[in-house]
Amino acid sequence: MKPTADFSSSTPEQRRFSLLGSTEGRLLVAGVMLAGLLALVLGIAWHLSPSTALRYVAMTGLNLVIGRAAGMSFGYASGFSHAQVVPVNMLVETIQVLVVYPLFALSWQQLIGWRTLQPYVARMYHAAESRGDMVRKFGILGLIVFVFVPFWMTGPVVGSIIGFLIGLRPWVNLVVVLASTYLAIGVWALLLNELSAWAGTVNRFAPYALVLAVVLIVVAMHVLHRRRANNVGSAGPRANSAQASASDTDTR
Repeated sequence: MKPTADFSSSTPEQRRFSLLGSTEGRLLVAGVMLAGLLALVLGIAWHLSPSTALRYVAMTGLNLVIGRAAGMSFGYASGFSHAQVVPVNMLVETIQVLVVYPLFALSWQQLIGWRTLQPYVARMYHAAESRGDMVRKFGILGLIVFVFVPFWMTGPVVGSIIGFLIGLRPWVNLVVVLASTYLAIGVWALLLNELSAWAGTVNRFAPYALVLAVVLIVVAMHVLHRRRANNVGSAGPRANSAQASASDTDTR
């Protein structure tokens, strides 16, 4: 895959027109505007009530860095209600999709050529390719299940990239991914709120211990995934070397 292109033959105005004229380009603009709006609201809240704003920032950051379960668990542990936790996490995951999916699609379509973006686009491509068999087999239904089910490396961002790779139209892809995401967030909200409430009856710090447990589990899974990927990557050169050695022996 070559996610970037040589733009030497086109002018900046032509590239800008192609970018903004595409559906993915407009989605990217919407995502950036939503992200800016969220940052503005958090900044205003910080001046009005720093302690409350800090909890919102922590919940948002945990969702972005660790994942949905960590962010929502922290929200309930901090005393937030469904009305506070659910909309914020929906907004955060919507922004992720509206930014990452268009960036991947525009790189794939060679409408942007940011070298710093190449490694990330390649990682997302391999993640989507390695987990896209079920989606390719069942189409939209498979994509709904992929986004909804909370397995490792599933979710809206990778799901939206798989939807793009199997040829779904942008708006169909977006509606399917976000609808599945919102449904999953609703189910997570019911589960995590109950767990946090139960933990609170044991000890007032127990809900935060639940957040820590979620973070540790996710980090451990990430480390295991990286080690497995490194082992697979190092096994390839060794296998090729062994085959070359065998070939040399046969030749002799």
